[in-house]
Amino acid sequence: MAKLNEDFLSELRTRADIESTVSSYVSLKRRGRILTGLCPFHSEKTPSFTVYPETQSYYCFGCGSGGDVITFIKNIENLDYIESVRYLAERVGMAMPQEKFNSDLYEKRRRMFEANRLAARFFHAALYSPEGEAGLQYLHNRGLTDATIRKFGLGYAPAGWDKLRSFMKKQGFTDLELYEANLLRMSDKNGKKHYYDAFVDRAMFPVLDLRGNVLAFSGRALTSDAQRKYVNTSDTLIYKKGENIFALNFAKKTAQDFLILCEGNLDVISLHQAGFDNAVAGLGTALTEHQVALLSRYTGAVYLCYDADEAGQKAAQKALRLFENTTLRVKVIHLEGGKDPDEILKKFGTARFKSLLEGAANDVEYRILRARDGIDVSAPDGKNRFLEAACRVLAELRSPVELDIYAARLSEELGVAKEAILAQTKKIAQTRIKHSEKNVLRDAQDVEKKADKVINAVNPERAKHMRAAKAEELLCASLMHNPEFFSQIKEEITAENFVTSFNARVFSEIAVQLFENRMFSISALDGFSAEEIGAVARIQTLIPQLANTLSECRDCIKVIAEEKAKTVKGAPSELSDEDFLKLFQN
Repeated sequence: MAKLNEDFLSELRTRADIESTVSSYVSLKRRGRILTGLCPFHSEKTPSFTVYPETQSYYCFGCGSGGDVITFIKNIENLDYIESVRYLAERVGMAMPQEKFNSDLYEKRRRMFEANRLAARFFHAALYSPEGEAGLQYLHNRGLTDATIRKFGLGYAPAGWDKLRSFMKKQGFTDLELYEANLLRMSDKNGKKHYYDAFVDRAMFPVLDLRGNVLAFSGRALTSDAQRKYVNTSDTLIYKKGENIFALNFAKKTAQDFLILCEGNLDVISLHQAGFDNAVAGLGTALTEHQVALLSRYTGAVYLCYDADEAGQKAAQKALRLFENTTLRVKVIHLEGGKDPDEILKKFGTARFKSLLEGAANDVEYRILRARDGIDVSAPDGKNRFLEAACRVLAELRSPVELDIYAARLSEELGVAKEAILAQTKKIAQTRIKHSEKNVLRDAQDVEKKADKVINAVNPERAKHMRAAKAEELLCASLMHNPEFFSQIKEEITAENFVTSFNARVFSEIAVQLFENRMFSISALDGFSAEEIGAVARIQTLIPQLANTLSECRDCIKVIAEEKAKTVKGAPSELSDEDFLKLFQN
């Protein structure tokens, strides 16, 4: 990791206060000395994301994400360490130090962004060249104007297997760089590597991040009989398809108070062209918790606009289950008269799609509608099965007014007394409440278990050596918060004395930073994964519980020594004085 001037970083963390920085992404509520909110990194209804102003850190007890303000920006903006520092510096009006950073990761990411930018320009230029005639005709036939094509940076990957490769080689990029960016594929014949273009004879759709950087590409076949309809960029150093949303860079600027979530990028582009500038889409995979969390940062409501076929409706139901764990309001658009938004717009125009938006069903209405699928409600048995399913949906409602409205609708539609529907719903709800009451304590314990599970995954020795691990964590937390203690106890303990290897690594890193007279910085941890940084942030959450005394540190050292002795073959009493002392020597 590149080293930055500590005075600069200290001032940056002061100016980029974690509370104000996180508040621009997450709605926080104060609870005494801490602040809580819904985690931006996973879907949840009950806040488990906690900000600690005292230590300028954060930790989520639900997913294990944690760190300081630099780590937060790194994770939420998908940047590397130097990019995160630069982002925060620009945000608070600080100039970056005039020094060169020896960061291989930063340079790799920079080169990958540059390669994608140049590739996007190449594809766009190819679209308007003679060899791109088929690609341009395809996009025009799909109803896209040149203005829309320019807005989304659409392009064409020429036929042949080295057109992009030849162009990029002239720009100074190596085959390996292009392969790692997923712009080239590679075959190995007789021990010799052969590189060739990943995208050939396809309409190209660049995927941009929220700052306008080109992250990836989706290449669509021009004919319906192609073996693969789409070829997409695989995950790279700068792109994770389960963590990004197509066209969110445009949709985040909409004046609308909701986003329209579609399945395909062509649907999104057609909607934008028709004036619906709040349309977005996933990226070739089922919707993920990370994408749902990302959407929740930019809107309070989402309208699902998935394809009308069975696969699309199944995907919509899966998406609804993810949204249940958020506070987002969700509606489902019923695409009557067409298989997808693009077809609706072509056949009926914008007014029809607008009416479909206005008639979108909320999640309750949609689930009741789906409960009716395949059931003949004109038959007594069918009517009974449908009502049973509908009552199970209504039993989840918390609003008596809302329940009464839906019960009245069903009563009028099916000719069944509203009182009977309400009675059946109440019976189902009471059964659920009984189960729920039994599970209240279990759910509370589950939060702690989940948090322990996250940290135990990073430190697998912890569960076996809990007493030692807790003492190690308390000692590390104390040194993080009281760096002046380090000089007084450094002769009494080293990382070799620790029982769990992960905590030993944490202690070693703390020691290095403090030995260099730096304040402990979680974002400056060298060689730690995101999960491991989260586990260190969990250790920092112990700081408010500290006595902040040297004797507390020495008590921890004593416990660690006792537990370390237990791991040695043979009882301590059976060891020679020399062997026993070796256990706790520097």
